[in-house]
Amino acid sequence: MNFIAWLIVLSEIGFWILILLGLITRYILKFKRLGLFFLALTPVIDLILLIATSIDLYRGATATKVHAIAAVYIGVSIAFGKSMIAWADIRFQYYVMKQGSKPVKRYGMDYAKDYLKSWGQHVIAYLIGAGILFGLIYFINDPSRTEVLDGFLKLWTLILGIDFLVAVSNFIWPKKAKG
Repeated sequence: MNFIAWLIVLSEIGFWILILLGLITRYILKFKRLGLFFLALTPVIDLILLIATSIDLYRGATATKVHAIAAVYIGVSIAFGKSMIAWADIRFQYYVMKQGSKPVKRYGMDYAKDYLKSWGQHVIAYLIGAGILFGLIYFINDPSRTEVLDGFLKLWTLILGIDFLVAVSNFIWPKKAKG
């Protein structure tokens, strides 16, 4: 695996470590501001990954799937980051601190509406990631070195469309509770 691939893996690990540090600091150690500080550091990881990817390409590397995945990762991290932190916060409070109410499982129209909201976040992730991909393609200005980025953009557009169809299908065939 190359450097950027490892950096993506480390970024994901770092993201969850910062969230865990933030939640432990906030709830167990009772340092709310320090906990918020750790949670607020999560976008810094994205910035480091963006800079490293850009430098790698600027130095002459031919874009690979890993570079494209870095752009996707950054878009997803920014668009879904706040909701992922909220998801972890609710579960940490309930399962670790034994506080709050049990995390809600959604069904029917409630699930369909929540999934549609998630699809909206996917659109935001797409716009951010696609913006990065377009920026890298423009920045490099060499189609032979950015062909993979263009292909990933087309693939992600298809995936976004399929995700929209899934979102709509949840309104037609609502998810039912098991049992």
